[in-house]
Amino acid sequence: MAVGIGERRDNRLAYVYTMPALMIMALVIVYPFIYNIILSLSNMNLTHFRDWRLIGPGNFWTVLTDTTMNLKLLGIEVPDFWYFFVKTILWTVINVFFHVTIGVFLAIILNKDLKGKTFFRTLLILPWAVPQYITALTWRGMFNSEYGAISIILDRFLGLQVPWLTTEWGAFTACLITNIWLGFPFMMIIALGGLQSIPDELYEAADIDGASWYQKLKNITIPLLKPVMIPAITLGIIWTFNNFNVVWLVSNGGEPSDKTHILVSWVYKVGFTYFRTGYAAAFSMIIFAILLVFSWNFIKRTQATQAVY
Repeated sequence: MAVGIGERRDNRLAYVYTMPALMIMALVIVYPFIYNIILSLSNMNLTHFRDWRLIGPGNFWTVLTDTTMNLKLLGIEVPDFWYFFVKTILWTVINVFFHVTIGVFLAIILNKDLKGKTFFRTLLILPWAVPQYITALTWRGMFNSEYGAISIILDRFLGLQVPWLTTEWGAFTACLITNIWLGFPFMMIIALGGLQSIPDELYEAADIDGASWYQKLKNITIPLLKPVMIPAITLGIIWTFNNFNVVWLVSNGGEPSDKTHILVSWVYKVGFTYFRTGYAAAFSMIIFAILLVFSWNFIKRTQATQAVY
């Protein structure tokens, strides 16, 4: 009986200790989330900013069918949401592929016995350590067609004049290059930590058995890196899908003609430039639903939380 009373007292004390954190979470996460759901069901906009009212789920249908931007994919006019959705998927897949590929490749190199390993680790993590907005603005300057370093080098040595920031896909490519530069150090650090946790005895036994480097990569490195990398990749996908700063700063707010946006930057412009608040709230809820469904299924299918034996 005394043990049971002690356990209940410990539980009450635990609730007391966690209450401040729960209150802060409720204030900065739960309340804004619920309020956003309410706004998504309202007609709040620039003309109904104070006298807004609930109108039902009509905003969600408008998000999925609105064609005010006259955007086209493969010559066919599509709703704004689906145009930016396709671009966001393309943006996310390309970025995460290069983040993981470059990050794991560099981690494998840094995991070997190299002279100056500490220096190279520090150097390679700098892109991630520097504030993102500073890096984005720096890259935007380098992509400038008149005085940017990248444009000058391409023109002088290769005779190429690339319209980085003045065309839709030029600006989109500039954003991709910038974000790849920003993102690979995170994957590199995660992969390096995973590699260092793999026992050397496994590789020694593989060498005795005459295994090639590919067999060791396939049967030892990749399986043992999976529990570490899958959650990191999941986070990377969510961060990249929602990466507002790079697209907004490098393309200068989606230029040219608002065609360089991904979903998160477009919903920001709709909400805070065009003041279509109810529409933007519904848009953001759809983005949330997409990421929630994806994350749940991705982790479940890849069995990322399973232990490795």
